[in-house]
Amino acid sequence: MSQSKSASILDSRILIPAIGGAFTKLDPRALARNPVMFVVATVSVLTTVLFLRDLLTGGGDLGFSFQINVWLWFTVLFANFAEAVAEGRGKAQADSLRKTRTETQAKLLSGSDRAKYTMVSGTSLKVNDVVIVEAGDIIPSDGEVIEGVASVNEAAITGESAPVIRESGGDRSAVTGGTQVLSDWIRVRITAAAGSTFIDRMIALVEGAERQKTPNEIALNILLAGMTLIFVLATATIPSFAAYAGGSIPIIVLVALFVTLIPTTIGALLSAIGIAGMDRLVRFNVLAMSGRAVEAAGDVDTLLLDKTGTITLGNRQATAFLPVRGVTEQELADAAQLASLADETPEGRSITVLAKEKYAIRARDMASLQATFIPFTAQTRMSGVDLEGSSIRKGAVDAVLAYVSSGSLPVSGNVAIAAGVESDTVRELRAISEEIAKAGATPLAVARDGKLLGIIQLKDIVKGGISERFSELRRMGIRTVMITGDNPMTAAAIAAEAGVDDFLAQATPEMKLSLIREEQAKGKLVAMCGDGTNDAPALAQADVGVAMNTGTVAAREAGNMVDLDSDPTKLIEIVEIGKQLLMTRGALTTFSIANDIAKYFAIIPAMFLAFYPQLGVLNIMGLATPQSAILSAIIFNALIIIALIPLSLRGVKYRAVGAGALLSRNLLVYGLGGIIVPFVGIKAIDMAITAVGLV
Repeated sequence: MSQSKSASILDSRILIPAIGGAFTKLDPRALARNPVMFVVATVSVLTTVLFLRDLLTGGGDLGFSFQINVWLWFTVLFANFAEAVAEGRGKAQADSLRKTRTETQAKLLSGSDRAKYTMVSGTSLKVNDVVIVEAGDIIPSDGEVIEGVASVNEAAITGESAPVIRESGGDRSAVTGGTQVLSDWIRVRITAAAGSTFIDRMIALVEGAERQKTPNEIALNILLAGMTLIFVLATATIPSFAAYAGGSIPIIVLVALFVTLIPTTIGALLSAIGIAGMDRLVRFNVLAMSGRAVEAAGDVDTLLLDKTGTITLGNRQATAFLPVRGVTEQELADAAQLASLADETPEGRSITVLAKEKYAIRARDMASLQATFIPFTAQTRMSGVDLEGSSIRKGAVDAVLAYVSSGSLPVSGNVAIAAGVESDTVRELRAISEEIAKAGATPLAVARDGKLLGIIQLKDIVKGGISERFSELRRMGIRTVMITGDNPMTAAAIAAEAGVDDFLAQATPEMKLSLIREEQAKGKLVAMCGDGTNDAPALAQADVGVAMNTGTVAAREAGNMVDLDSDPTKLIEIVEIGKQLLMTRGALTTFSIANDIAKYFAIIPAMFLAFYPQLGVLNIMGLATPQSAILSAIIFNALIIIALIPLSLRGVKYRAVGAGALLSRNLLVYGLGGIIVPFVGIKAIDMAITAVGLV
């Protein structure tokens, strides 16, 4: 699923099935979804009937008629081929996903205490079943961890080999069927029935089975249908002009002229462009639930990001030991590690790791020390350990100060806070904790036998490189807003470090929703990145809701995109792909219209030269005969579709420029190119078919 594994359009596994798909799509029900190509197919049927009539009666120019018919059908087939190639890339990825799905056996827990399990097929699991998944087992279906913590390999989904931690509670509880538990065990409550798992949805989406046309695409189809109708009327008037001049034009020539003049180029490639846009997102490990979301991403003005798990790593980490005077960092680190050895929270584990890495303090064998661990509770707001007649506590600053002054422990000399009198040590401890809080971090006080040792600094770790990525978003004209439940002081510090443009502190789900609606009321398109259940309403309201794959089921269901790598800065790629989709569609539409205008002025003078010799001065291309002119145009019309398939699938290269500059560039490159290329191409084909005697 990673980008490096994406299939090339030159891959025989895509091209060969696409050839068959081009013929399969001749089904009128499939052609009807593309008005322009449906018209081309309809007139191709008409010319084929006329050719068969002439073949049976011996009338008409059979050789010329046969060639026109061949190239008309090639035009339809090339359009179908472009769409089939675009779909083929998704199907190749879907096949890769299917390989990850085996007949997995599940350990279904039963009984009121769920102490026993029975082996059942993973496909037989129902919503709310509870399974246990141990090291080496495949998670049988989508679910939510309700107990335990484990390392999970999600390479089947993200393509990345680095394992992730999944644990009960919080925003990292969602697991996906087909992934593998590498260590420990987890109990999982099933949240998706068989056939509707996340991988099932991914397969359906990348295959294009659920792809619907976007409003932009629908509007463009209406425009193309309107232009086609105009050329129907224009072509229908030509026989009367020919009759007035004393001649006639065969129906097959009129049909060929009509096909070369209508916007077949963009009509043939429109569907492929849309499919390729969603496919490019998949190759960046982003699953778009609709093409509309991809288009909306190209016009995003404001990006809202949840802080925890999105901008930061998701868990606070110990980053420093700050002792009071008279205490060494080594002494503080040693006590902090002892108090944290039984603390299985991410914060507790980070304290143990920091003491080991910074001061080479290795974990002790606590069993031999006959230690008694004191768990954290919401009431005490502390945890710790009692061992060898010594008591160590760590926790909220006020809680630890109250504890050591309560008389529960003998005071060692640096604490005196009774009767409102604070010692120098207490004031120093408070000053350290206030500085930490101002910097957006969390202070934990540590005391041993009534002696204050200092402060552990816990900090939300901002994801690496995120500030530079936000700067890039700013250059793209996108305003970034961090949303967090933290107090304003902490929020301001993290916002400054992350480099966002603004922040909303102490945010509730209602406040997030209100902010999005305010932005939308100003006419702005809003994107929201989040991973928690409390982000679900905002993700659903946003024009582009990007849920992190590491987030909850509720968040993933609410968003219209899922980032499989859980990288909030991925929105840069999402926006670029959205803009690239719009730019590609605009560029090829410009080329197609200019192309049609050029073909009109290239072949009309040559076609009517026999009736109106005065038009000879306009036959600047010097096309040999009216027949060669129309045949050259119809051949060029078919071949240009094939020539533009790589561009429609790859997309126009994104450039961070304004709308005016982009329009000027499109007119210069694709407008001018659309005028020049037909003159060159039709003339070259005219010379070639004349030289070999095809007309």
